[in-house]
Order: sequence, then structure tokens, then C-alpha cells
Amino acid sequence: MTILQYIILGIIQGITEPLPISSSGHLIIFQELFNTNMFNDLNFEIVVNFGSFLAILFIFKKDISKLVKDFFSHLFSKDEKEKKKAGVGFKYVLLVAVGSIPIGLTGFLFKDTLENFNSVRLVGISLLITALALVIIRNIKGNKEDKDITYLDAILIGLLQGIAIIPGISRSGIVLVGCLLRDFKREVALKYTFMLYFPVSIAAMGMGVFDLIKDGNLNEVLIPYLLGMIAAGIVTYFTFLILREMVKRGKLWKFAIYCAAVGLFVLYFFR
Repeated sequence: MTILQYIILGIIQGITEPLPISSSGHLIIFQELFNTNMFNDLNFEIVVNFGSFLAILFIFKKDISKLVKDFFSHLFSKDEKEKKKAGVGFKYVLLVAVGSIPIGLTGFLFKDTLENFNSVRLVGISLLITALALVIIRNIKGNKEDKDITYLDAILIGLLQGIAIIPGISRSGIVLVGCLLRDFKREVALKYTFMLYFPVSIAAMGMGVFDLIKDGNLNEVLIPYLLGMIAAGIVTYFTFLILREMVKRGKLWKFAIYCAAVGLFVLYFFR
């Protein structure tokens, strides 16, 4: 039963991580619904997040490889033509770094305060906010390509991403909203949204990896953890493909219906 439960939790992670419906918010809801601490297992959360991380890394492997190559070519190449050609990729890496600063500062400065942001009613309100944001951008297509993104775009979108530390505010959802409001093309918005995911995810895993290593019970849950991670990775991969298609077709508003329904359910059920 424990193995099955961890696999189910991995599936939940795989569904909620890429989609604009808040993975952290869903964990709190499930914890309240089933009255169990399994949904509050930080070590397991780190492991399944790594599964999602690997899946999204696999999806964007070509983009990341090119960005890394361009970054170092621009820094160290002596060929001016090659250096100039790599300039767009170099700037893009800087834009990702700049966009990641606000959530990093927020997490560092308000770490203790954030531990109190686990109210299920707060999740319900936050889901309604996410739903409203997704409705606002439902018809926006945008014109900006990767090369057109500015540092002001990165800062404003980064500030929005900082709000996603509140459970129920979807990180992917709020960043997509920010990108589209800043006139990004839909495909460009999707790419930048998940480029910003990597620094956040790496930082979160880095902060928790020592606790995971020090856990004396790790051997007992190693197999369930690994199965949960595999489940999360597989489901994340296919869930992202669904999200990509929905973004291309301008159907993000459908997730708004889901977020609104769950938010209202939470506010009614947990009065």
C-alpha cells in the first residue's frame, strides 16, 4: 500500500507541476482531504520534483545545450563573428538569471514566514486568483521572439514568479501570464516559463538535499521514493506535451475553469 501511495503521489506531482494549477496547492488540499502527513513529506517532495526536473530537462535539452554553448562561446571565443552570433543566447541566459532573482530573494528573506502559508483556505483564494489571471490573457498572442526579450521583461516576470511562493498561485501559470502580458509569442512564453523553472528547481533541491542525505530512514523508503520519482517524471513529460498544445491553441482559459472550480470547492468545503 505504501508503494502504491507513493506512486499515486508521484502521478499527482507529474500532473500538477507543469500545468498552471499549482502543485504546492494541491499537496495541501490532498493533505487536508485525507488527513495524512504523506503529502507533507519534504524529502519525498524533493525526490519527485527531481523526476519532474529530469522530464522537463529532457524536453528542452536542445535549447539548453544551445544556450550553454552560446554562453561560453560569447565569453571565450576570439572569433568576433561567432561571438556576435552567440550574443542572443548569452543574453537569454542573463535574462533567465535576472528573472530568477526575485523568487530567490523572496524565498531567502521570508523562508520562516512561508512555512505559515499552508492554510487550505489561502490555497482556495489563490486558485481563484490564478483562474482570473488565466482568463485575462486568454486571447493574447504576442509578437516578441527570444531576441526581443528585455531586462525589464525579465524583472517584471520575475516579480510575478515571486508571488508563486504562495500555495495555490501556479508558478507556471503566473509566469505564462506575465510573458503574454509582456507581448511574448505563445511558444516564446512557454519556453521562457520553463527556462525559469530550472534555477528555481535546482535551488529547491539543493536546499533540501542535505536533509535527504541525513535522513536515517531513507533506506526504508528508497524503493517507494524511486518509484514515485519515475512516475512523476513519466507523467510530467506527457502532461507538458498537453500544456504545450493548449498554449499553442490559446486554450489556457480551460485551466482557469479547473482552478476556479477547485478554489470554490475548497472555500466551501473547508469553512
